[in-house]
Amino acid sequence: MTRINTFICVTVALVSLCCWALLNRPEIEPPWPDRIQGFSFSPLRIGHNPVKQEAPSIAEIDSDLQLLAGQTNAIRTYSVDGILQHVPSLAQKYGLNVTLGAWISDDLEENERQLETVIYLARQHYHNVIRVIVGNEALLRGDVSTARLHGYLDRVREALDIPVSTAEPWHIWQQQPDLADHVDFIAVHLLPYWEGIHLDRAVDHVIDRHDMLKLTFPEKEIVITEVGWPSNGRIRQDAVASTANQAAFLRRFLDRAERLDLVYYVLEAFDQPWKRTSEGTVGAYWGVYDADRRPKFPFTTPIVNIPKWHILAAISVALSLLVSTLLLIDSRSLRKRGCGFLAAVAVLCASGAVWIVYSYWRQYMTPGALTIGALMLIGLTGVLVVLLAEAHEWAESLWGGVGRRFSPPITVTDDLLPKVSIHVPAYNEPPQMLIETLNALSELDYPDFEVIVMDNNTKDPSVWQPVREHCLTLGERFRFFHEDRLTGFKAGALNYALARTAADTSVVAVIDSDYVVKRNWLRDLAPHFLKPQVAIVQAPQDYRDDRDNLFKTMCYAEYRGFFCIGMITRNERNAIIQHGTMTMVRKAVLTEIEGWAPWCITEDAELGLHIFEKGYEAIYVPTSYGKGLMPDTFIDFKKQRYRWAYGAVQIMRQHARTLLGSSDSRLTRGQRYHFIAGWLPWLADGINLLFTLAALAWSAAMIQAPLRFEPPLLMISLIPLSLFFFKLAKMIYLYRRRVNASAVQTIASALAGLSLTHTIAKAVLFGLVSSNLPFFRTPKRAAAGTIRYALQAVREEGLLATALLAAIYGIIVRQGVESPDLLLWVMVLLVQTIPYLAAVLVSFIAAGTPAPTSLIATLAKPISVTGNRQEGSTYAPLHER
Repeated sequence: MTRINTFICVTVALVSLCCWALLNRPEIEPPWPDRIQGFSFSPLRIGHNPVKQEAPSIAEIDSDLQLLAGQTNAIRTYSVDGILQHVPSLAQKYGLNVTLGAWISDDLEENERQLETVIYLARQHYHNVIRVIVGNEALLRGDVSTARLHGYLDRVREALDIPVSTAEPWHIWQQQPDLADHVDFIAVHLLPYWEGIHLDRAVDHVIDRHDMLKLTFPEKEIVITEVGWPSNGRIRQDAVASTANQAAFLRRFLDRAERLDLVYYVLEAFDQPWKRTSEGTVGAYWGVYDADRRPKFPFTTPIVNIPKWHILAAISVALSLLVSTLLLIDSRSLRKRGCGFLAAVAVLCASGAVWIVYSYWRQYMTPGALTIGALMLIGLTGVLVVLLAEAHEWAESLWGGVGRRFSPPITVTDDLLPKVSIHVPAYNEPPQMLIETLNALSELDYPDFEVIVMDNNTKDPSVWQPVREHCLTLGERFRFFHEDRLTGFKAGALNYALARTAADTSVVAVIDSDYVVKRNWLRDLAPHFLKPQVAIVQAPQDYRDDRDNLFKTMCYAEYRGFFCIGMITRNERNAIIQHGTMTMVRKAVLTEIEGWAPWCITEDAELGLHIFEKGYEAIYVPTSYGKGLMPDTFIDFKKQRYRWAYGAVQIMRQHARTLLGSSDSRLTRGQRYHFIAGWLPWLADGINLLFTLAALAWSAAMIQAPLRFEPPLLMISLIPLSLFFFKLAKMIYLYRRRVNASAVQTIASALAGLSLTHTIAKAVLFGLVSSNLPFFRTPKRAAAGTIRYALQAVREEGLLATALLAAIYGIIVRQGVESPDLLLWVMVLLVQTIPYLAAVLVSFIAAGTPAPTSLIATLAKPISVTGNRQEGSTYAPLHER
């Protein structure tokens, strides 16, 4: 990197470091007391689960009580099942009082065993069992009726001479005040997190509810049997689960509780990973100590959001510098703003990735969580690679030295012009359309050329014979060939024509059968071959039917971005995509690489890469020299893009070693980069289809079992949303700045492009597992479809859109969108729906009656960057009016 680039990277990295420091400023909170009133106590560890009868050993329980002995006066238990019966005796050894709990559920036989055992243990351990709680939120869950619980309470109270109650949230006591007639004290759960209360109001909320109950039941002691805050989990309205918030809430509450002389039990001593199945992810993270018995936050020193943020910041800076270095390897022509933009994007990506990985790995890892984490890491890496590639194109398009390899027309005398053989492959083309193409070729202002028309496998003689007869009228320059059983599709036809090319030909030019060329096409472009290293000269595709209807106007706007942005940027590194019309190839090079590849359905792009591998140069002249016809129907538009995407995967598979630099070739780093980065968005579409299907499955599970299947973590939802909105912002910005499109034209292009997302995704996925898709010719002058045809053309897209909208509706009805993670997941589903809805909309536009294209005005001249300053294009516009 240059010194200025190094300075920019270091500056942005320092800004990142300051941001980490700013977000982790120490917060001073009241210190934790030397001893607290009590802890809710469950001795289960990782791997334990009471539902599966997996319990800790006596030694493990003893170790836990020994840890708590010097920190609390009492513990509160929830059950007397199995080994938990030993808790009172073990607690007595360490001088701990016990509020003993009997678990009440809908299993009436088990309830009887719990009641008998709790009565027995309370009598046996009268020295340290100071209270009994019959049932924990049994009424809230609806496990037993109020009358049955009354009976249980009366029975235990009669059997014991210590206080007895049942534990419920505050609103249950408010709703059922007669419950107080059957207890000796009010055992209340005050958990402001579950109510979505902001941290800053949480302690006041607890005190207010405590005082309200005191007013309601003045004769009863109020014991807060659960009070706490989780260190991890989903956000509930204004309540954010985090370690820092847990520490702040508990230290603030304990300070108030000590001053107000409240009786309380902090929820809870130790994290309980098994609770994820019953309470969701957050259920595992209420402990003051984690599952390995380590304190989760400082008890007296200032609180920091991420205690080891210095390490994360250092990793972020190192990653951002590495990414910036890679992005700026070839940045000599990139202006300072472009370098700064890329450095800033690198820092944001690196910091975001570090934060996402750190946040995810703070969970308790199960095999399922590890699997999801590994998939998330792969997906995150892919998203960041695509995002950085998009950012690189954005920077180079706006602030790069575009125009360095621009080749203006060369004027030479006729005797220096090379002979050109123009090849026109055809299959079942409308004869009048092809005749129009040949008439335009006959008027070329060029001294030495021939035209070879190769009709491949057209069965109906009435289609190809008129063309043959017309070639005879155009003179000896025009030769017509027809074969009924020629293999290799378009590549086969071009190789057939190559074999019959005049011996003194120097350049082979290819145009599609629907193209009407300008008279100066060859005269302007052929002289570039006077430079020995030039093997390809490419003019852009352009179209003459973009005003036929609204559908074609939208398609034209979508096509234009590639030729006004992508191809111009790629040309700067000699890495253009060769497309099989308006292209010219040096015959000697074409022969050297043994012609067009019949195994590839995008033989043109494959040929271009193959030529680059030999070390030759290509020139892209962004001037329109010919106009063809676009697909007439949406299904043909889809099939055309399917072929392009499938062919791209074929090429990547065939040339993988070359592209990755593991075999001998003369490809430069810039060429490798552009070919890989250029196809990355299509690969991302394929992965996105798998993500959509997984999102649907997960959403269905969320609707059916909301406690077991929560919305994905906030960080996971942010990944696809970030990529979508970044790509959208890039597309809008570049279309306005580089293509010079209006807002309506930009929207039209976006809709047309989004409508192909599912098609590209399928092509990529099938291309990864197959290699023999037959060539599909894009029909020309096809009749517009009906509304029924429009529906048939988007069956899959329509079904997926319906499924996604149904999932959104189901989640909103079932769980609402009060928490940010639910809202964000709904947004993810909504964003995933957009491409499928776009496909349906575009299909209906294509099948409808011709709409006034005044809705989308004629595209203005594109804007380019030359001489390191932005100005009106020195290139001719793609489409002159």
